[in-house]
Amino acid sequence: MRQVPLGSPGPLPRLAAEVRAARPSLGPVRLVAVDGHAGSGKTTFAGRLAEALGGAPVLHLDDLATHEEPFAWTVRLREQVLAPLSRGEEAHYRPYDWHRRAFGPPRPLPAAPVVLLEGVGAGRRAVRPVLARLLWMEVDAGTAHGRGKERDGAEQAAFWRGWVPAERRHFTSDPSRPFADTLVRPGTTEPALLSGPGRDTANPPPRDGG
Repeated sequence: MRQVPLGSPGPLPRLAAEVRAARPSLGPVRLVAVDGHAGSGKTTFAGRLAEALGGAPVLHLDDLATHEEPFAWTVRLREQVLAPLSRGEEAHYRPYDWHRRAFGPPRPLPAAPVVLLEGVGAGRRAVRPVLARLLWMEVDAGTAHGRGKERDGAEQAAFWRGWVPAERRHFTSDPSRPFADTLVRPGTTEPALLSGPGRDTANPPPRDGG
């Protein structure tokens, strides 16, 4: 597996340029998934990539999942988000309130040139046909879950006891990593970007300055 040449102007601007150069995958939208184990740094990385893209909108899959359905959000995603974006229309989804255990009022998501989809399972089988790029956070499950548990504290211990086996079942039946275009290794300053096992050779990264 070769490391993607980084060089100037840095990995995130280079990845942003690659994404912008990709063909639209969902109507006029380039939908980019950021997937990986819980606690692997998806939210932080998606935020940094969105900034490198000039403020691309980010949809967090935690807003579509629920306590009872941590992975059964595909229909909500398709109806509330993918369908309108495919028509070039602004989407409106109802984010789940994890404290009230209920869906809130609709929230807009514009049909921007690039939209980021962030969360565990973002690169699942049902979504991959409409993705312009699939990015996988290259952090092993044990390390990621350890970080997540430390971040969330003792009050979320019960959640993690249920989440870990649920995530394991999901990725066993519907893995994302084998289809990733890019593997992201978080770093203390900048991430390292590696060519993923699913890299589409028909759509190579743009040349320097391209």
